Amino acid sequence: MTDNASKTWFITGTSRGFGREWTIAALERGDRVAATARNTDSLDDLVERFGDAILPIALDVNDRAADVAAVQKAHDHFGRLDVVVNNAGYGHFGFIEEITEDEARAQIETNLFGALWVTQAALPFLREQGSGHIIQVSSIGGISAFPLVGIYHASKWGLEGFSQALAQEVADFGIHVTLVEPGGFSTDWSGDSASRSEENPAYADVRRRTMEQRSSRNATPGDPHASAAAILDVVDAEVPPLRVFFGTAPLGIAKADYAKRLETWEQWNHVAEKAQG
Repeated sequence: MTDNASKTWFITGTSRGFGREWTIAALERGDRVAATARNTDSLDDLVERFGDAILPIALDVNDRAADVAAVQKAHDHFGRLDVVVNNAGYGHFGFIEEITEDEARAQIETNLFGALWVTQAALPFLREQGSGHIIQVSSIGGISAFPLVGIYHASKWGLEGFSQALAQEVADFGIHVTLVEPGGFSTDWSGDSASRSEENPAYADVRRRTMEQRSSRNATPGDPHASAAAILDVVDAEVPPLRVFFGTAPLGIAKADYAKRLETWEQWNHVAEKAQG
């Protein structure tokens, strides 16, 4: 069973990629969207097309006070919030030794704290109305990890952790939480949107192998436009999942990764038991 009543969305990072595609999908079916972006000029065509159904809001999710104000503005304008999508984020490329403090803090501020601030801002409204659905855009990189994007993984593993706890904390209020975990998609995530550390020559061989492996994993990227139908299935589900993969690659990656973890934990369980005393 699904709930196809008109919904009001709050979506961050709507200038491109998933955020823009999901905004359009929601608007096309008659929903209303508070769409945030650092520069709302990118939303002018959607305002012209959909009129009052879209509320553009200029927002840098790193600014906690601005996050609170943006959520308040959206609620004041539309009268309620049904779906809150924390999509704003970017990828940082650099081996752990290469990452500067500023780069690390910027990645965590946007991908982890930005989602936390928006979530905190929305929860009082969702609790008051006794319903709501928080969508956290994570990644296959939220449950597995690969070289060169370690600080990105740190941000997404943090998002996964607090969101799993949150789902248990807010269930009694009628609020659902879903972590969307995409594989490789044809977005700008690894293009102009990404940031990169200065390369350390000592890692030249590791970098070459890493890039070859990355190209192999992402040989058939997903279509962001197709993801729009998938997100509507998730938000319309009577009992939405805590976690859902987007794309065909993540399930195989997860199965292999978790099989190795279980094997290692079992192999070393005698040490675990020794530690118990």
